[in-house]
Amino acid sequence: MDRIKIIGGVPLNGVIPISGAKNAALPLMIASLLTGERLTLKNVPNLADVNQLVRILRNHGVDLAVDGKRAGSGVLLGDTFHLTAREIVDTTAPYDMVSRMRASFWVLGPLIARMREARVSLPGGCAIGTRPVDMHLTGLKQLGAQIDIDSGYVVARAPNGLRGERITFPKVSVGATHQVLLAAALAKGETVIENAAREPEIGDVASCLRKMGVEIEGIGTSTLHIQGRDQLDGAIHTVLPDRIETGTFAFAVAAAGGDVLLKGTRYDLLSAAFEVLRETGAQVEEVSEGVRVTRNGEGIAPVTIETQPFPGFPTDLQAQMMALMARSSGTSVIRETIFENRFMHVQELARLGADIQLHGDTATIKGVEDLHGAQVMATDLRASVSLVIAGLMAEGETMINRVYHLDRGFEMLEEKLSCCGARIERVREE
Repeated sequence: MDRIKIIGGVPLNGVIPISGAKNAALPLMIASLLTGERLTLKNVPNLADVNQLVRILRNHGVDLAVDGKRAGSGVLLGDTFHLTAREIVDTTAPYDMVSRMRASFWVLGPLIARMREARVSLPGGCAIGTRPVDMHLTGLKQLGAQIDIDSGYVVARAPNGLRGERITFPKVSVGATHQVLLAAALAKGETVIENAAREPEIGDVASCLRKMGVEIEGIGTSTLHIQGRDQLDGAIHTVLPDRIETGTFAFAVAAAGGDVLLKGTRYDLLSAAFEVLRETGAQVEEVSEGVRVTRNGEGIAPVTIETQPFPGFPTDLQAQMMALMARSSGTSVIRETIFENRFMHVQELARLGADIQLHGDTATIKGVEDLHGAQVMATDLRASVSLVIAGLMAEGETMINRVYHLDRGFEMLEEKLSCCGARIERVREE
């Protein structure tokens, strides 16, 4: 099993190209199930989760052709996927595939909508709480699906097809919004989703569905109006930049110090997090090529934040912020409002010398003068990269174990950081 070794204390200087957003690429790939025409997706990141979803889609009958990255300027332009689901050959998504990645559960809606039946395993993914799928199933039932649970599988049927309906989510859910949005594209009549998630990745999927012929109003708001169609067209769509990768590298620069251009990203995707980063003492500037982040010699100021649905501070950057606050000049408070059990990185940060106390959904971090390298264990995707950030700040050598979590969500992490001066390398085990 691979490990990552980091020698800390080196500032970051240079350019880091930002990849396409995993959290948009996955549902966009799943949207290929909605049409027999070709769906071309540009700027798809090369990640373990993407590769796993490819296996799942191929199992359903999706044909995939891939154009590789183009050379030039050292910038990652992402892969181009050509997906064609001319014929769905299997409406079952088996446990051994779905259990590895939670987002693969979203094939349920498109399969019901197009094939009028589906058998999909209940999902797996990062162990950050129960993350139930009840809102997914309730929404699909409101669209007319008959749903049963059988031996860990969701068995769904819609003999007469899905029909548009007004659906109000009791709380904001990115996954449930994706699920119902995809299913509604082939439902008869209009579907209205109230209290929909507003994340940019939702808007990216909705924009692609528009290109495929679906009339959608309210993109970027909490109320979506979707006019379903009998058949969808093919389309060409470019995946938006990954805001979580953007924020992660921005926090890494603030942690290690230096001056880095995050190339190809957009400031508006992460405004709330950038405002918090400024409070810590880093400089953040929107420029024509992306976002520039600098911190030169100044200390790290403490902050108080709580995670919120978009446009608030993202839960997917909570662990990275905690790592940064471990060396702040005072006491910081972070409240996690989205997921339970998302503080599993605390114990590993403590191994590096961080002073963190937990009280329910709130972490209190007392900044220390120095962190010290140690052996640590990655527990989930975001926790993994928080250990990378801490390792960049720590004195001596940090060895991160179980880094397969990182490969699920960060494309060429070590290469991007080492190009900016970080002393980081992958240690491959025989």
